[in-house]
Amino acid sequence: MDIRVEVKDRYQQGANEREAILCCPVDYDPQFLKIIPQEILDRDYGCGDPSRYARKGDVVLDLGSGGGKICFISSQIVGPEGRVIGVDMTADMLELARRTAPVIAEKTGFANVEFRRGHIEDLRTDLDVLDARLKETPVSSADGFEKLLDEVEAEGKINPMIADNSIDLIVSNCVLNLVSDKKKKQLFAEMFRVLKPGGRVAVSDIVSDEFSPEHLKKDGKLWSGCISGALQEREFGEALGEAGFHGMVIDKYEREPWQIVEGIEYRSVTLLAYKSEGGPALDKNQAVIYKGPWKTVTDDRGHTFERGARMAVDDKTFALMQAEPYKDQIAPVPPAIKVTDAEAFSCCRSKTRSPKETKRGIEPVTSEPSQGSCC
Repeated sequence: MDIRVEVKDRYQQGANEREAILCCPVDYDPQFLKIIPQEILDRDYGCGDPSRYARKGDVVLDLGSGGGKICFISSQIVGPEGRVIGVDMTADMLELARRTAPVIAEKTGFANVEFRRGHIEDLRTDLDVLDARLKETPVSSADGFEKLLDEVEAEGKINPMIADNSIDLIVSNCVLNLVSDKKKKQLFAEMFRVLKPGGRVAVSDIVSDEFSPEHLKKDGKLWSGCISGALQEREFGEALGEAGFHGMVIDKYEREPWQIVEGIEYRSVTLLAYKSEGGPALDKNQAVIYKGPWKTVTDDRGHTFERGARMAVDDKTFALMQAEPYKDQIAPVPPAIKVTDAEAFSCCRSKTRSPKETKRGIEPVTSEPSQGSCC
C-alpha cells in the first residue's frame, strides 16, 4: 500500500465533494468564521481547533492545511503584523485555498496568508519549485534522476521551503496521523528544525488507546480516514520529546471516542509542546520552588522538583520555568547578588539551594541524600 497515494486520492476527492466521515464535531469561535466562504467550511476535515493558540504577530505554520480554514482563522488572530503559511500536498485542496486567500485578504484588509505545496515530513522541498525544474529540464535517464535528487537535496539545505528557526507556532489539524510510520520520526524532526527557540506547537489529532494491529495499518481506507495511522496516546508526547521538544501538555482530551474499530478507541486530543533556547547551562545561584499539587515532579530533562523546596537550577532552566507551561506552578527565587562570572552548572540533578545562598550569593549548594548516582 502506498500511503501517500491513498491519502492524496482520498483528500483530492474530499476537496471536490464533502466527505463527512473525515471530520469530528468541532466548535470554532464564530467571530472568525463570518468571513470564510461556506465552500471552505464544508471542506474542513479536522478534529480540533489549534488556531486558538495563535497570538498577535505570530508566524504560524499549518501542516496539512487543506482548504485553508485553520490558516484563515489564524490570519485574523495574528493580524497584519503576523504571517500564516499553509503546507499541503493535495493539488485540489491547494487550488481551493489559494483561490480563497484573496477573498479573505479583501475582507480583513491585509494579505498575510500563503500556501506552499510539499510533504509535511519534508519541509525543505517545495514541490512547485521541483515541478518547474522538471519542466525546464526533463529527466530521461537514471543518471539524470540521481543528479536531480542530489540537486533537490542541496537546494533544500541552502534554500528550504520552510527555513530553520523561522516559525513561532506550528499547528496541525488531524493530519499527522496520515504520515507513514516510517516517516513520522522525520516529521517531528522537521517540526523541531523550523520552529524558533521559544516557539510552540499546537496539534489536534487522533490517537488510539491501544496500538493498532498491522492488518488495520494495511487498510488504506482506515489509514486515509485518520484511524489506523494514529499514534497510541502515550506515543504522541514521547515522539515530540524524542525530537527535542519539552513541556508536552494534553490540553484537550475527548472522553468519548470518535470511532471504535475492533475494540480500539480512536479519539481526538490537542497536544501542546515547546522548543527551548539553546546555549550553555550556567550556575547563577538561581532556584525555583515547585508549588504543587504533586509531591515531586520531573521535567523532560530529568530535573526533579520537590514541592516547597528551593531547587537549584541553571540560568536556562530558571528562565524556562517562568514561561509556559510551567510558570503557574513555579515560584522563581533569584539571587540577591547578581552573578556575573558564572560557572557551568553541575550535571547533578535534584539539588537544593540554601536560602542563605540566594540571599547573599555566597553559600555552597547542598545536595539532598540520594540512593543513586547524581549524574
